[in-house]
Amino acid sequence: MSIQKVLDALKRNNMNAVLVQTKEEALQHVASLLSPGQTIGAGGSVTLKECGIDALMKNGSYRFLERYDPSLSEEERKQNTLLCYDADWYFTSANAITEDGELYNVDGYGNRVSAICCGPKRVIVVAGVNKLVKNREEAILRVKRIAAPKNTVRLNKKTPCAKLGHCICDTPDFSGCSSPERICAQYVFTAYQRDPSRITVILVNESLGY
Repeated sequence: MSIQKVLDALKRNNMNAVLVQTKEEALQHVASLLSPGQTIGAGGSVTLKECGIDALMKNGSYRFLERYDPSLSEEERKQNTLLCYDADWYFTSANAITEDGELYNVDGYGNRVSAICCGPKRVIVVAGVNKLVKNREEAILRVKRIAAPKNTVRLNKKTPCAKLGHCICDTPDFSGCSSPERICAQYVFTAYQRDPSRITVILVNESLGY
């Protein structure tokens, strides 16, 4: 697959698109965008941790809206989730990016996909080239076969895919899974961004995350 074709497609879909070669370059690019004191929210992401962006957000220079610190109360976690929708920056990765420049993301609670859709002033999506797929069908399969099973293991969820290493569902919407701990509940394709300055995709020429 042509990386340039994906970058061009993202731009046609009104998203900024940047290619960097390494995760270190991704970190440098992100650092150049931020100013001290700005408010930052984030969705859970292995990619952000691997790039060092997670540590950057938490270094004390910014107002980071923590959601995953176990010391937080449930009320504090909910409050920070809501505050993310008014953040200066929101950082996340993508479960898949199609050759047509569409982002595909699947969530449990929906806080990540909803923030991508609307709310935060700027959204930065950092993704390795392993997330690139041909089309929507391949994007759905990538979540079923790679992203969801690996994330359920990482999150210690008791789901069929955590045990089997793949989704048990044949339907595109995962409707066959009845596990109470399933992490696949909200499914969003971002096909176009109305605000041309809002979403930036930083594509890293490495394999990162799930």
